[in-house]
Amino acid sequence: MNTYRIQRGDTIDRVTKALGLTWDEFRTLNPAAVGRSRKTGQWVVKAGAVVKGSASFRTVLEEKRAARETAVRSAGSEVQSGYREYTVREGDTLWGLARRYPGSTAEQIARENGISNPDRIHPGQKVRLKMGEAGESASPEPGERSEVVASWYGKEYHGRPMANGKTYNMYANTIAHRTLPFGTRVELTNPETGQIVRAVVTDRGPLIDGRDVDLSYGIAKKLSMVEKGVGKVIMEIL
Repeated sequence: MNTYRIQRGDTIDRVTKALGLTWDEFRTLNPAAVGRSRKTGQWVVKAGAVVKGSASFRTVLEEKRAARETAVRSAGSEVQSGYREYTVREGDTLWGLARRYPGSTAEQIARENGISNPDRIHPGQKVRLKMGEAGESASPEPGERSEVVASWYGKEYHGRPMANGKTYNMYANTIAHRTLPFGTRVELTNPETGQIVRAVVTDRGPLIDGRDVDLSYGIAKKLSMVEKGVGKVIMEIL
């Protein structure tokens, strides 16, 4: 079975067995079809939702694997070419990007990307940025704190190469970040539980828009975020 419309009275066990998925796989593939009961707080599946099965999950998983491996390969080529592609976010300016990427100036970014009005860039726009010698953003200031959206990646990537050339260990205290230099040490706090974990940047990601950091499975477990999947954490540069 590849798709199924959830019926009133269906249970999680019934639906996941019918689709040939584990509960974690089901939530990953069908996030809009799950929720929490207002009465009990337990996970439930939503009646009427059309959900995908194991064949779709395998396709999505392979797409994610391919995308991450492409990101790993491109990380090296970006450093060699001296440029990287950046997706503009809300609040970004060319002058702000130039400060974050010391190999670029606002005028240079505008010229190389055909931007006629430097005051007008918009979220989602892609720009090419010249990198510094390290191929990464400027070193962050220790003590710098920010609220970030975090997700986690686990066994499907365990043992695969990371962007820094080393092998990913899903149990290690590591994170993926789009721009922080490899080796940057951070402290992560779950504001809902107060749990704190220290980690080091070893990989590039996330690959999904709207997320800022990918946590290893080990860190997600220590921050009680495995079941939730995606959530906000406070990140402080050490």
